[in-house]
Amino acid sequence: MSGHSKWASIKHKKGAADAKRGKIFNRHARLIEVAARQGGADVNTNVRLRAEVQAAKSVNMPNDKIDKAIAKGAGLIEGVNYEEAVYEAYGPEGVALMIDTLTDNKNRTVGEIRHILTKHNGHLGEGGSVAWNFTQKGIITIPASQYDEDSVLEVVLEAGAEDLKTEGENFEVTTDPKDFATVRDALNEASITVAHGEVTRIPGTTVQLEEDAARKVLKLMDALDDHDDVQNVSANFDISDEIMEVLKDED
Repeated sequence: MSGHSKWASIKHKKGAADAKRGKIFNRHARLIEVAARQGGADVNTNVRLRAEVQAAKSVNMPNDKIDKAIAKGAGLIEGVNYEEAVYEAYGPEGVALMIDTLTDNKNRTVGEIRHILTKHNGHLGEGGSVAWNFTQKGIITIPASQYDEDSVLEVVLEAGAEDLKTEGENFEVTTDPKDFATVRDALNEASITVAHGEVTRIPGTTVQLEEDAARKVLKLMDALDDHDDVQNVSANFDISDEIMEVLKDED
């Protein structure tokens, strides 16, 4: 299983039990606002907005908060004008990082990101230093024990997915970002449960990490993920299933 998949699994488990639900909802609200501002408030015609609304609903974000975020993004009520900014960085063991943010103050955000990286033995990279190794993809995970693989494969390929493979206890579906919402819609219509779904960055090459190094990298990613302005963290590491089991049980 790729480092991305394992980090997504840890993050999803953490998010499901996280007491700081307000931070999670705020993160989704920002993404919804930006999507509505860029493509309009109609989820039927704005593919990105539809995907963001589905993601918000998957963490049980209340409908009134979703509607308010859409209204802010569409300019129907006053809201903050968030800007997207992507930072390239390096973590422990030379692991490459792509950090996607939404912020109303880029100077503040880059300073705080730099501080987090330095604290965890990382540093910012120059533009283009690691981006070459990452490709944006939609990733959807489905509990493998609940469904027949051929049935799931038929649904996702018909909807335009690129691939389906088994990763641990899940099926992992890969899509082009523009097809992510369509594939997720098709799964919902087929009553197939989506455990986790996001548009993220997938590395072309990875760094294999031993236990101590993996722990350091995951702590850095966790610290970045806890920052209010950070929407997604992608990295090019890989760890064994045995190490994954050890790390999953740690606080």
